[in-house]
Amino acid sequence: MSVKVERKTSVYLIDVINSLLERSRENQSVFWRDIASRLNSSRNHYANVNLGKLDRFVSEGETVVIAGNLLSSGILHKKIRIAALKASEKAKLKLAESGSEFIELTELAKENPRGTDLKIIK
Repeated sequence: MSVKVERKTSVYLIDVINSLLERSRENQSVFWRDIASRLNSSRNHYANVNLGKLDRFVSEGETVVIAGNLLSSGILHKKIRIAALKASEKAKLKLAESGSEFIELTELAKENPRGTDLKIIK
């Protein structure tokens, strides 16, 4: 089964999906292929995750992948790394206050090409 980017108009989104697909092919990584296929689906199926949810379900020091948007509702008390398609400015400020780090999906895919020891939150 092949994943092909169709009906997406955002150049940034197309580049992210193609980059993740390229990583998955180079490293035989099912993880990045799954994230790319989630982003290639309808925007209604994207994960919109609040910081409060992350605080409940993620342990200290983990790296989290969100196939969608990070939103600012709630408080984050843990120091974690978060990779998402987008994050609101308020969410980025709250992350900085908690000592957490936000990185782009493509950067995380370069750092961790196999997609090991990552947690998907939806």
